[in-house]
Amino acid sequence: MAAITLPDAQAQLAAYLAASTAIAAGQSYTIATGAGNTSLTRANLAEVLEMIKFWRGEVERIEREASGGGGIRVRAVTPTDG
Repeated sequence: MAAITLPDAQAQLAAYLAASTAIAAGQSYTIATGAGNTSLTRANLAEVLEMIKFWRGEVERIEREASGGGGIRVRAVTPTDG
């Protein structure tokens, strides 16, 4: 699988942000009629929000790596008397 490029990640993030905006305005639905059946499809907001989180992280990761900041990160330091 090819690496994800920054423009690809940004496009995916923008698409999911647009989807969340559409959902906020009122979930869309489609009705398919076939053989007398009606199906209702609604957008899954939780899934959209999860994908926004994922793509935002990918954009940040790719930008960090491109700027040379992809090294080790220290999350916490505990001082001790030595």
